[in-house]
Amino acid sequence: MDSLTRQEVRAVDRAAIDHLGIPGLILMENAGRNCAAVIDGFFDRRSVSSIAIIAGSGNNGGDGYVIARHLAMRGFAVKTLIICPREKISGDADVNLRAISALEHDIEFLTPQQLSELSQRMAPFDLIVDAIGGTGISGALRGGAAIAVEQINLAGKPVAAVDIPTGLDCDTGQADGSVVKAELTVTFVATKKGFSLGNAADYTGEVVVADIGVPAELILGLINQRDS
Repeated sequence: MDSLTRQEVRAVDRAAIDHLGIPGLILMENAGRNCAAVIDGFFDRRSVSSIAIIAGSGNNGGDGYVIARHLAMRGFAVKTLIICPREKISGDADVNLRAISALEHDIEFLTPQQLSELSQRMAPFDLIVDAIGGTGISGALRGGAAIAVEQINLAGKPVAAVDIPTGLDCDTGQADGSVVKAELTVTFVATKKGFSLGNAADYTGEVVVADIGVPAELILGLINQRDS
């Protein structure tokens, strides 16, 4: 299947929700569950038993909360480090944050000072999951997201990126500022246009496409509209 642009990714989500009636919460659950399965199969259990999930406030962070729940169910020791205040999290992401909170999952909201020490907080873990920002990001990262990405790269741990390495442009493959360097990128629906451009492969590592429950004909229909 062809790769998708940022606009086409949004169109797939909107069509699934508005025309097929699939709630965004189900799409997020499917994405997180299947991403967790890919991570579990990709990394050797003999070297990866503990995982730090670094999450932001949006849907990518929401995917991260689902991933945290499913990786914990698979027997990993998981901690979720959130780079924004609790009040910034809403919608489907909030639902999934409440779910892992009810399970007494290990969650920590980082202050700005703690964010600058994130690499030290990740030191005890075997693997880092980047669930900070998704395909909607364009241009250089700023603020806490930029600091978190720099700290992830500084940690020297293997990284699995959720949908796209945070900071990488979905359409151009450009790294205009700080970008997560991943060993594995679990992307949703289809690969992204930017993955095959420039030096994007230096940041994505191996790319695996995970299903979120959207019918293939819907995706192919959007691609055919583009090519017609």
